[in-house]
Amino acid sequence: MKDYFSAFRDYLIYQKSVSKNTLDSYTRDMEHFLAFLAENGMENPADATTETMDAYVKNLSSLHRSTSTITRNMASIRCFYQFLVIRGEIVQNPAKAIRLEKIQRKLPEILSGEEIELLFSQPDIREPKGCRDKAMLELLYATGIRVSELVELNVSDVNLTAGMLCCKKEGKAERMIPIYSTAIAAVSDYLFRVRNTIIGPDGGHALFTNLNGRRMTRQGFWKIIKGYTEQANITKEITPHTLRHSFALHLLENGAALKDIQVMLGHADISSTQIYVHLLNHHFKEVYNNCHPKAKLG
Repeated sequence: MKDYFSAFRDYLIYQKSVSKNTLDSYTRDMEHFLAFLAENGMENPADATTETMDAYVKNLSSLHRSTSTITRNMASIRCFYQFLVIRGEIVQNPAKAIRLEKIQRKLPEILSGEEIELLFSQPDIREPKGCRDKAMLELLYATGIRVSELVELNVSDVNLTAGMLCCKKEGKAERMIPIYSTAIAAVSDYLFRVRNTIIGPDGGHALFTNLNGRRMTRQGFWKIIKGYTEQANITKEITPHTLRHSFALHLLENGAALKDIQVMLGHADISSTQIYVHLLNHHFKEVYNNCHPKAKLG
């Protein structure tokens, strides 16, 4: 069983080129599934059937796992058995026939322009920490990159003269994304006034580091955003991804083509970008209901 597991991880890394987060998620899901098989006397995962999959779904339900968690688990298992099909270990994917309850997709939280300004006014740029935080917030909203991409940036990835960011992701094409002038100014201030005072020997070429001089982490930046959200008394649940969603919707609101937004976000499939069309329609409906005098009467 260990041989299967090790080979599957190699497949995800070297052939599927999945992100570290996806790799961790699939690995965790498969560890639980393989433990379930072992507990039920099945040492060879290639022997699993559709009935085995049904039993596992029922097991997850009995543990009160959410629909989204069960769906994610089955996606991991489906990928594993597709890998076994490719290897010639099995003929058919037994997880393919499993039909799960459809998830009601929750629309992501979006910040208004006023909320963006309020959030970005919280860091005290006179202090090294505040200067760095302001630069990170501005750059994230300016480019719509993922927080994992933000913390992986090196100094050489930002061309302040050209006003462009080069976003690199292993196994993916580079994305060149423009940076608006306020973000350029914030990053410039951080680079020339603060970074050299906090960078440590472990920081390397990292664009953003923590105050101990090491590369900033996703968890560290999440805490930074949470702190400023509370400080600004913003009641919405804001995460680093909220700025990515806000970036995309605000571009769409102001006339950007969906295809261009797809490229900047780094979505492989435009269907992932189309959520912002639904968001925009939802936003216009809210505006209509709140502002049209006849709609307000109802």
